[in-house]
Amino acid sequence: MIATALYPGSFDPPTNGHAEVIEAAARLCQTLVVAIGIHPAKTTPYLSVDDRVSLLTAIADPIARELETRVQVRPFDGLVVDLAREVGAQILVRGVRDGTDLNYEMQMAGMNAGLAGQLRTVLVPASPATRHITATLVRQIAGMGGNISPFVPAIVAEHLGRSYRAR
Repeated sequence: MIATALYPGSFDPPTNGHAEVIEAAARLCQTLVVAIGIHPAKTTPYLSVDDRVSLLTAIADPIARELETRVQVRPFDGLVVDLAREVGAQILVRGVRDGTDLNYEMQMAGMNAGLAGQLRTVLVPASPATRHITATLVRQIAGMGGNISPFVPAIVAEHLGRSYRAR
């Protein structure tokens, strides 16, 4: 079993697809680090970093307990390979929904291997139940007052519902 795996992403917001990848990754390692990328050059995030840490922790904790795996959720703002070195990760875990994701993730895997040759990328294919879910579409549906509960964990739907009622 791999000692430490790293699952980086923006998780804005966390979706059922993200939860599925967390569960798959937790089966592969003793410690899973779920890392929320903070990129100042990107557009303003939908959810704050603190909200994403809190929601992902709530999603990951029951999975970690069930599978007896340690899961840490934390933000980062540099290169993913530098974070992998810092946490001692042997593999990067990435979810793929379709061919477009696969092409992008293969390019990223190659670049990351060029920067950190010992680091390998493991791709987790989405199940048919989550293949169509993207955080972008969830944000759009939520922004227009639509029901996002089929696409996100209940805690995320509740949080986003409260956020929109408050606006």
